[in-house]
Amino acid sequence: MVERPASALKELVENALDAGANRIAVRLGEGGLSRIEVVDDGGGMAPDGMALALERHCTSKLPDERIEAVETLGFRGEALPSIASVARLTLESRPVGADGWRRVVDNGELAEEGPAALPPGTRVLVEQLFARVPARRKFLRSSRAEYAACLDVVRRLAMARPEVGFSVEHDGRRVLTVAPAEDRPTRVAALTDRQLADNAVTIDWVREDLVLGGVAGLPTFHRGVADHQYLFVNGRPVRDRLLIGAIRGAYAEMMPRDRHAVVALFLDLPTDQVDVNVHPAKTEVRFRDPALVRGLIVSGLRRALDEAGHRSVQRPTEAALGLWRPEFVPSPAVAEHGSFFAPGPATSPPGMSGVRDRPSYFDAPPQARAEPAWSPPPQTASHPLGVARGQIAKTYVVAEAEDGLVLVDQHAAHERLVLERMRAALAGGRIASQALLLPEVVELEEPACDRLEARVDELAELGLELERFGARAMLVRATPALLGQSDPAGLIADLADELAAYDEALSLRERLDHVAATMACHGSVRAGRSLSVAEMNALLREMEATPHSGQCNHGRPTWVKLQMADVEKLFGRK
Repeated sequence: MVERPASALKELVENALDAGANRIAVRLGEGGLSRIEVVDDGGGMAPDGMALALERHCTSKLPDERIEAVETLGFRGEALPSIASVARLTLESRPVGADGWRRVVDNGELAEEGPAALPPGTRVLVEQLFARVPARRKFLRSSRAEYAACLDVVRRLAMARPEVGFSVEHDGRRVLTVAPAEDRPTRVAALTDRQLADNAVTIDWVREDLVLGGVAGLPTFHRGVADHQYLFVNGRPVRDRLLIGAIRGAYAEMMPRDRHAVVALFLDLPTDQVDVNVHPAKTEVRFRDPALVRGLIVSGLRRALDEAGHRSVQRPTEAALGLWRPEFVPSPAVAEHGSFFAPGPATSPPGMSGVRDRPSYFDAPPQARAEPAWSPPPQTASHPLGVARGQIAKTYVVAEAEDGLVLVDQHAAHERLVLERMRAALAGGRIASQALLLPEVVELEEPACDRLEARVDELAELGLELERFGARAMLVRATPALLGQSDPAGLIADLADELAAYDEALSLRERLDHVAATMACHGSVRAGRSLSVAEMNALLREMEATPHSGQCNHGRPTWVKLQMADVEKLFGRK
């Protein structure tokens, strides 16, 4: 279907890929409204093949009549005559060892044909799309928007075929170039975000005849919209609700709900397991076993993210680094003497006169909290998150790693650790509970009590024992032992809100995950609590051994690293 310049460009680039091209050059004018040119070095076509490709309801891509077994990206005979009926199309092609030929079709009519001089391959030029179809033309968007759609089409196809080189020019300006023979992660990073290579995990998962590969960004490497989720089935770019839902499920409880993962997933499966002909543009597919596909994606992503362990986005943004500015505020002594070390008379002792009062720079400096080192500190080389050196604002742990400075949000980090402990205990059967010395009555609205009462058995699995206590109250008899001294009233109120928002939409397991995450938040170390050095180091060691500890239950990073090179830049050493 030719709906806009991007749809025409998609068909032309797919034809070039099906022809075995190693390099594809795309040139656009006014976002494709005035010009779309695709040049490839593929196998080319003979004159009779070109004529056949421009005939309606003809194709050169089906080896037999089994349309469900097609492995090419499209059917050349469908796209070219459709484009030629609403634009001026020039088709030039030359097979290896033969002469080139040229055919020009102007809005459905053959305008000219004859020999053409060009290297082996094919060149297709589309000019003035919909110029004679004003009803279609007026519904097109601005040239800038059409250009963005065209660029997205090329980006997705280039991602699917890393062995092919691509280039795109728009109004004479080169906007994209990727060389052939790149590995898949490198190609994905080049087409999405260069930082993805350092903030992603590799996917390699097989189940039965299904193979899942690709790259997935860390949960803390996310975007506000889902425009960086690229999905491919048997090398074909698709936009499938099942696959998008599986991605969302895999990242559940590891990412803020209004953020979206950066992923490029490549699913390969036998052609009889998927129908690629359910949509005219072939952007949607239908799987024979949707549950198997969804389970493969969720399991594959979860496994890769689990193996990432404590990883998080390790480099602060340039904007964050830019906030560090050397600032010198001279003290009165410096202003007067021009040096920090200019000795001046100290404040006059009692009973002495004639000495001007002035602060002394030999007085003892303010003392920070310190603890005796009964044993030598651990070596930083053996610990990725380093060793604790102190605490800032009773909230952030400062650690020294071998290659930089690590800052840890103690509440966010401990929140994730508690959640993972609860999940492990839940997988083993039931989370241990701790009975309250005196049961606590929590007053709520009646609908909130109804929701909690309906989930009493599920909450008991998580170590939370509740009873209905009248129309507008719940009685808390026990809380999960992992939470320690938690606030039952705040916990119950938050759980009621959580169930109100997600009770009907989620499965039992997903509901339990949401509830466990809410409990973990209440049972974690709060910001504002002073930690000993031993406690800080224990927190760092457990983070290194716990999966997903690089982000809290809400998807925010639990730690960031300032590389030593960045520290040296701040002080002008580099």
